[in-house]
Amino acid sequence: MLKNKRLNLVQLAICVLTLLSGGLLYLLGMKWAASWVWGGGACVVLVGVLIDTVAALWRKQFGLDLIALVSIVGAVALQETLTAAVIALMFASGRALEDYAEKRAQDEMSALLSRAPKLANRYEHGSVVQVPLAAIQPGDRLVVRPGETVPVDGTLLSGATVDESSLTGEALPATYTYGTALGSGIVNAGDAFDFLATATAEHSTFTNIIRLVRSAQESKAPAARLADRYALLFVPVALGMAAIAWLLSGDPNRALAVVVVATPCPLILAVPVAIVSAMSRCAQRGVLIKHGGALERLAQVSTVFFDKTGTLTGGKARLVGIAADPSLQAEHVLKLAASLEQMSGHAIAQAVVAAAIERGVTLSLPEHVSEEPGAGLSGLVDGKEVRVGTYRYVLGDAEQPAWASGILDRARYEGAAVVCIAVGNKFCGVLHMADEIRLDSPRALRLLRAAGVKHIGMLTGDRRDVAATIAASLGIDVVMPEQTPESKLAAIAAARANGITMMVGDGINDAPALAAADIGVAMGARGAAAAAESAQVVLLVDRLDRLVLAIRIAQQTRRIALQSVMGGMGLSFTAMVFAALGYLPPLAGALLQELIDVAVILNALRVLRLDIGNSAQTLLADEFRKLKEEHNRLMPVIDHVAWLAERVDMMPVETVWNEVAQVNAALRAQVLPHESNDDSALYPRLARMVGGEDPMASMSNTHREIFRLSRVIERLADGAPRSGGVDDSRQELRRTLYSLDAILRMHFAQEEEFFYGLTS
Repeated sequence: MLKNKRLNLVQLAICVLTLLSGGLLYLLGMKWAASWVWGGGACVVLVGVLIDTVAALWRKQFGLDLIALVSIVGAVALQETLTAAVIALMFASGRALEDYAEKRAQDEMSALLSRAPKLANRYEHGSVVQVPLAAIQPGDRLVVRPGETVPVDGTLLSGATVDESSLTGEALPATYTYGTALGSGIVNAGDAFDFLATATAEHSTFTNIIRLVRSAQESKAPAARLADRYALLFVPVALGMAAIAWLLSGDPNRALAVVVVATPCPLILAVPVAIVSAMSRCAQRGVLIKHGGALERLAQVSTVFFDKTGTLTGGKARLVGIAADPSLQAEHVLKLAASLEQMSGHAIAQAVVAAAIERGVTLSLPEHVSEEPGAGLSGLVDGKEVRVGTYRYVLGDAEQPAWASGILDRARYEGAAVVCIAVGNKFCGVLHMADEIRLDSPRALRLLRAAGVKHIGMLTGDRRDVAATIAASLGIDVVMPEQTPESKLAAIAAARANGITMMVGDGINDAPALAAADIGVAMGARGAAAAAESAQVVLLVDRLDRLVLAIRIAQQTRRIALQSVMGGMGLSFTAMVFAALGYLPPLAGALLQELIDVAVILNALRVLRLDIGNSAQTLLADEFRKLKEEHNRLMPVIDHVAWLAERVDMMPVETVWNEVAQVNAALRAQVLPHESNDDSALYPRLARMVGGEDPMASMSNTHREIFRLSRVIERLADGAPRSGGVDDSRQELRRTLYSLDAILRMHFAQEEEFFYGLTS
């Protein structure tokens, strides 16, 4: 098939013009002229088909184009020029439909290219100057005006409202506050805002995506032609039936009629139309599929391997636990550490600061700060000498206190980092920093199994105990820790023997495995360029569940394509029988075949209307962020609950009940109103989105238990014994506090995963 789209349109125009002109001449009684015009139009298409057929045979490919060639040649030879013109029109219209569908897919990807900025507005000596994008360096202060695209990755220096639709698919603008990290490529949908660059243009998110899109557009891998797999059977049968009809009847027109109705021209195109349409649908949701062969394999995947860091986990440290000296509260320890860490550019330090800001902690400005690279910082915070960093930097060879043993041992077991804090010479706290499981990982893995994936494994270079902990949390079938790039290749080669195998990763060390798998999927939003270049599928948004969406689209596309192939062949075969028996002359057969072909093409175009989620029944990303921010603001209350539970037996009676009163007041003022509002306002709305009789029942029941435990604490606070019966009350208080701490943390985690799954 000729690939020049303009030439295809010219051929279609010639076919329409010659068919209409010939019809007019025929009506005017000029039959000989009409025949020449129809024949000339058919010959224009014949040349194109001949070139395509010769090229295919040169490549040792045998397809259905051969029947199209025979039918047009036969019609011209038998002077059935009107039939030849109809066949030519049928073939040219099929090509035009394929070009249309392919253009739809290219337009979705090219939309990003058209928005690539070339200039940026940088502050220089008190004024704003436009500079080339290549001149931007980390640390430059930029201004993004209304309607402009964020040029590089960076951090907000003021509030901003932005449109992320081109990268995330989110329909409505999102609002961010000071200190939020933004990736390049999003559009300012509000007032101008200031922006601190943290990367060059070359290493920013949008540039990486642009590079991938261009690579996909230039890909030479053709869309798979599923119909050609049946050509070895269909072509000989069609030509054989035509020959038998001719021999038995002695009428070459019967042979021509058989070949004409066996000309499934758009059937040849039905599969590419379906595939490029599916690529368009995937591109709309942030999944870049580089060629049709990858999409076909997506529909048949049976084994999926994941890298761990940056794929199943977030790839960056987050605060997951705080241990403090019994005389101090967790929030105070976090404030001391984060205030000092503001002066460091280390990734762990920035994670500590971010955690404090998320929890609403007010930070102080430190003084006389000094940093020892790779070890920690020291300085004055609110007039106190504070040291923050590694255990050895903070405490030297001193023995660790009993209250810190649990969190330090857990961090060692999980392979996590810790930040130790000392005030003066007194060790006062430990922050447990870990690479948490991505919010969408559990849901994505459940959906993969529902989509038909039989085996899910993890290939990671991490230690066995660390990998096993993550795998157990996610229900992964096979864990292969301490892997090198070479051993990953061996594992994938072994899996491929049992079915289509997919590898998902984001790092440079994943690139060989991504290239070796049947389907390589790269986390392109922030992954390594080498991984994205090696993969056949790239997730342009940082959401693992979009991979499941692409698999579902691929499966539905394959189903529709097979319907087109089998339906087209079945209808054509039935028509061939009637033509062989003499009930279907060539011209009527051509018109009938045109109807069959149009039906098949329209069926393939159903892919453009596949149901991939109703935007009206999703939670906006901005709403999810607000919900998560509310949870973060409540974390100090939960930390206080856990802190008190651990110290109930060690505190004086008066102190215990004073702390209980504070916890009770915080629950009444903050936690319970939040849960009540969720139950009365948010959950009914979510229930309508999810559907079913009572989808939020389990969540609401958790609220009931939170309210019950809170009432127990209220009763203990109101009737706090000052003497006598203290031991019994302490035991009940400790049990209640531990239960409330556990259920609140679990409930928040469940809500966040559930809410995130409903975002578009």
